[in-house]
Amino acid sequence: MDTKLTPEFILEKEFKTGLRGYHQDEVDQFLDEVIQDYNTFMQTIETLKAENRRLKEELEDAPRRQVAAPSTGTTNFDILKRLSNLEKHVFGSKLYE
Repeated sequence: MDTKLTPEFILEKEFKTGLRGYHQDEVDQFLDEVIQDYNTFMQTIETLKAENRRLKEELEDAPRRQVAAPSTGTTNFDILKRLSNLEKHVFGSKLYE
């Protein structure tokens, strides 16, 4: 996506004047607004590119940061049973009253 126009190109653009041409002040004012929009678009694009790079790096690093799966043979039932025993040990019988 290469753009042909830059804010500097728009600012420096010269138009020929004719006998019944446009009002130069109106054209200049409009071009100033176009330049402001281009600057905003370019800043937004750069921000999005940086965010895109950051997210891609996070995605590449994600497999390295994942916690290893529980050892083989451990099922959800075993985990729940261990958790229940831990709760009983920590909270005692108050939890089940």
